[in-house]
Amino acid sequence: MYTRSTADSGREYVRERYGSYRHRDYRQSGLLTVMDIKSLASGSSGNAYRISDGKTALLLDAGIPYKNIQIGCGFKTSDIRGCLITHSHTDHSKGAKELIKRGIDVYTSKGTAEACGLHGHRVHTVADRRSFKIGTLTVTPFDVQHDAPEPLGFLAASEVSREKVLYFTDTYYLKYCFSGLTHILGECNYDRASLDEAVRAGITAPELGARIIKSHMSLENFLDFLKANDLSRVRRIYLLHLSENHSDAERMKKAVQELTGTEVYTC
Repeated sequence: MYTRSTADSGREYVRERYGSYRHRDYRQSGLLTVMDIKSLASGSSGNAYRISDGKTALLLDAGIPYKNIQIGCGFKTSDIRGCLITHSHTDHSKGAKELIKRGIDVYTSKGTAEACGLHGHRVHTVADRRSFKIGTLTVTPFDVQHDAPEPLGFLAASEVSREKVLYFTDTYYLKYCFSGLTHILGECNYDRASLDEAVRAGITAPELGARIIKSHMSLENFLDFLKANDLSRVRRIYLLHLSENHSDAERMKKAVQELTGTEVYTC
């Protein structure tokens, strides 16, 4: 087992080998949950989430129209300091241009910005494992595996609450492990048995099934990722982007709860 630094000062440390950790119930540790997390939309029709540490609010993806973002935020969008866009597919980036017009900064990779036609002083291109600050949150992007130009996941660490939020979606695996996480928002798109059955029944074309396996996170890979990480401070886990045809929300939730012993929500 080994660790490596992703840069000099201020950069997140990640592990690239599986390890074993014992889960600790945060309610017995005296830790308080400050981070507010709200799902505005999740799934193939659109994805958007709002997080806030009480001082800085961010959007995670903008895959729905701006008016729907407004509704989801209770028409309180003036406090949103920025939006992190993971990749260019429209179910994650549809509302990005309108956010820019409304004066909200967008942070994404160069590949995503170019693919979406995002430009102007409100667009900030960010790079794999190059941390930056938005208000009280230090954000570290990291590369993920998807069929889009330069897709990213994001780690947001609060200097206010000392909480760490991990966000990843549309990736079939993560090559990094993270320490000190308190909240995980991660794709759990399908389980292999459901996908295989859908292909056998003719509901899902074999070509689409093959693409899903190489571009989205299965329940099995999600569980392996959790086993590889330090869950001692994790308070809540959110399962995102569940497939309508290839997933069982209750079974997925139960499997993650049994493994981690923490609060689990499906979005």
